[in-house]
Amino acid sequence: MSDVTDIDNILNADTDANEVEVPTASQLEDEGDIAADYIEELLDITDLDGDIEIDARGGRAYLSVTSSEESSLRLLSRPDTVTALQELTRIAVQTKTGSFSRLILDVGGSREARAAELTMLVDKAIERIIGGAESAALPAMSSYERKLVHDIVGERGYLSESSGEGRDRHTVITRA
Repeated sequence: MSDVTDIDNILNADTDANEVEVPTASQLEDEGDIAADYIEELLDITDLDGDIEIDARGGRAYLSVTSSEESSLRLLSRPDTVTALQELTRIAVQTKTGSFSRLILDVGGSREARAAELTMLVDKAIERIIGGAESAALPAMSSYERKLVHDIVGERGYLSESSGEGRDRHTVITRA
């Protein structure tokens, strides 16, 4: 298998929490430290200011990058850029630890903004179902975003399941 294929498989891995061994608190702390070092180097190279916070919850390390200067992180907080940086950071962590990483990176509050967008998407999909549709399919999204959607859908009293493969994997919502 070529290096490009290996990286593509890592980037497109759609892992289920039941398939991945839950890391210990110490392992998550190590992941967070490695990731913070990686992001700090990136910020230094790009001459951007940012404060880094590390947290661990739900079997994942969370890294949040914020700045008091709004314009400082604007470029890095675009959704596609955050996703790419997250994957690069995960690869850096995996290279150092030898273990799969489910690290979540947030830059400039982008994850919170995306969660709000996903909530609006779910609400519109549920409106279609209330209006008579049998189901409503959402656009393809990452496994992390699909997990958020499943949680939101469940809170609304509806059912959801992931459908499709690879980059086309999406969520379909139905009545309970």
